[in-house]
Amino acid sequence: MKKVILNLFASVLCLLPYLCVAQNLVRYVQPLSGTAPSTTPSSKKHGSGTELNANTIPAVTLPFGMTQWTPETQRSENKCVPPYRYTDSKISGFRASHWLSGSCTQDYGSVTITPVGSRLNLIPEAGYTPFSHRDEITAPHYYKVNLPERNLTTEITATTRCGMLRFTSQSADSVYFTIRPNSDRNEGFVKVDRQRGVIWGYNPVHRIYQGWGEKAGFNGYFVIQFNQPLTTTGLFTNNRVTPGDSIKNQHEAGAYIGFKLKAGEHLQMRVGTSFTSFAGALLNLESEIKDWNFERLVKSNFTVWQNALSRVSVSGNNEKHKRIFYTALYHTMQQPRCFNDVNGLYPRFGGYYKNEKLNNGNYYDDFSMWDTYRAQMPLFEILKPDFVNDCVKSMILKGEQGGWLPIFPCWNSYTAAMIGDHVTAFIASAYVRGIRNYDVKKAYALMRRNAFEVPSPQEYRDGKGRRAIQSYLNYGYIPVEDSVPEAFHKKEQVSRTLEYAFDDYALAMVAAGLGLNKDKDVLLNRSKNYLNVLDGNSKMVRAKKSDGSWHSPYNPKNKEFYITEGTPQQYTFYVPHDVNGLAKAMGGQVVLEQQLDTLFKTGEYWHGNEPGQQTPYMYNFTASPWKTQYWVKNTMDEEYSDGPGGLSGNDDAGQVSAWYVFSAMGFYPLNPAANQYLITAPVFNSCKIQLNQNRVFEVKCHKSTSDAFYIDHVTYNGKPYNFTYLTHQTITQGGKLDIYLRSTPNKLWGTAKQHKPASLTR
Repeated sequence: MKKVILNLFASVLCLLPYLCVAQNLVRYVQPLSGTAPSTTPSSKKHGSGTELNANTIPAVTLPFGMTQWTPETQRSENKCVPPYRYTDSKISGFRASHWLSGSCTQDYGSVTITPVGSRLNLIPEAGYTPFSHRDEITAPHYYKVNLPERNLTTEITATTRCGMLRFTSQSADSVYFTIRPNSDRNEGFVKVDRQRGVIWGYNPVHRIYQGWGEKAGFNGYFVIQFNQPLTTTGLFTNNRVTPGDSIKNQHEAGAYIGFKLKAGEHLQMRVGTSFTSFAGALLNLESEIKDWNFERLVKSNFTVWQNALSRVSVSGNNEKHKRIFYTALYHTMQQPRCFNDVNGLYPRFGGYYKNEKLNNGNYYDDFSMWDTYRAQMPLFEILKPDFVNDCVKSMILKGEQGGWLPIFPCWNSYTAAMIGDHVTAFIASAYVRGIRNYDVKKAYALMRRNAFEVPSPQEYRDGKGRRAIQSYLNYGYIPVEDSVPEAFHKKEQVSRTLEYAFDDYALAMVAAGLGLNKDKDVLLNRSKNYLNVLDGNSKMVRAKKSDGSWHSPYNPKNKEFYITEGTPQQYTFYVPHDVNGLAKAMGGQVVLEQQLDTLFKTGEYWHGNEPGQQTPYMYNFTASPWKTQYWVKNTMDEEYSDGPGGLSGNDDAGQVSAWYVFSAMGFYPLNPAANQYLITAPVFNSCKIQLNQNRVFEVKCHKSTSDAFYIDHVTYNGKPYNFTYLTHQTITQGGKLDIYLRSTPNKLWGTAKQHKPASLTR
């Protein structure tokens, strides 16, 4: 009897992560969220085309992993086509993907494994097989689906660089698979190595945006091992079997394999991936997946995700809010992606098909930096500062290897995508928060070059340097005569002016810290360039000609060529570094508040466009901080849900999700290059952030009624706290913030001038 009890106790211990529902945070994550068109009000009003899709995928991976595994319903690597769409009814395989989560970009260097049935059929359409969402199980660490036409059940789990697939046959039969490098350019390589029992391959990577179509200087490599001998194998191209043991650069090319399985028998595949070589893929595989124990690997990967999600633990009775919150936190950990092998090798930035080696840490790429500098990267400046430090070091390496600091580093290349120079903003954000374990002087020199120097014509065509920098330096704004031809996003002159002004402010913060006062003064003066495109009559931004006259006609509520993915009215509020200066130029704080009221009350606020996401928090600078509490809650309620369509347009590498994570915790970095987070009413009864050195920062919520969401008063470590912001040090040193809520606004809390957030203009 004693032995039975001991065995039972041991079994319970093994299952503890799954049984302790109160502590199982993984169960709240819904990977299908964002895989269907958005259903939120502002996306329906302001979005169009691909902007209506969050473009996430049900990624099986580990945080910031090299490769994400996903069921595939769309076969191409085309721009704005995610590998998986919720509205599709057929699966075409299972992909080792490098899709930029929540983006409108393209996959690259991917490979797909497709079960094609009991007979070999190489026609691409034959690879599609019906499935039902009722037969799917999705989690960050595990995916399962039943494929009735194939008599197969597929399961997937994944490590940082590798994946394991398990196929279970539901009948005694033959099963064939194809393995395709997903090149839309008829490129790629596959080799069947029967002697070693593996299949190797690669998919060449090409650049996107500036330099579109040119080789990116590296490949996506893969190596696949099987738990059964390779007996039936071969190669194909153009839907036909072709002789040999390898094939390269052919149309619709790949390898096929066949197995005879008994009913209930498992066929398993281990897949290693790399961006450096076949040897790197194999080394990663041998290091991360050492045996064929699928259940043990699933449990290990569950633990990694549980620990990652547990950096923020929330409590409350609303399970829907928890699902939205932990799904959002999962989405913030898709990118940037780890680019180096386990031995530190990674592909040199900017091409050349050369590899470099790290001495320590990891090298990261795929930074959707126009988006993620705002909240996604600042979130991890709190949760994982060592990770952020590695990201900054990665930026310095890119700048050294390519000669210029990239502004939107993806595909390990220069892209000049979107607008602004927000790698500078990101590095400045880390710097002002004390994350500085890198060569700060090297970082500053690279940032300064972007801000002060004009690249040569060839460098500029290659995507190096700020777009339209010459016009910006000459005029203090970018006039409409400069159409910004060498860019994927052309024109958008007013938006560029606003964002460069902020980047100048961000760089000035680093210059000030280094004692470079001359640079600081020049940059702070340039950071007021937003005033050059503010029309004093309308109190909104407007396009300007090189002679200083305004462009006409002027329709501030319409999408215009000089604004990025929005309207002049929406973009007017993108002055995160100088809200007081914006208010002064408008006519005072009262006018700023009125302009904000008009934006929100007329439904012109568009949450799906990142430059506006700080706007609800701008009321903290006015006499009505309670309106921040109202509109943040309204945005969380209307623009986020727990269904497949529950994200407000493109998630953009986790930025839209990061906004929710911050806001639900009760604070947000309106100015990511400042050391402050603006306070709002939190969602949960309690939110505990696990910090380094075993410190904990807790936000405790006390409601006078069940529907209370307005702040009555706040205490920090038991003492009255009247500021409408938190500093980074206040959070990272740990402590307890008690926020007391009521059902009606307290129109006095946080209204004193000395309690307002910082602004360039006092």
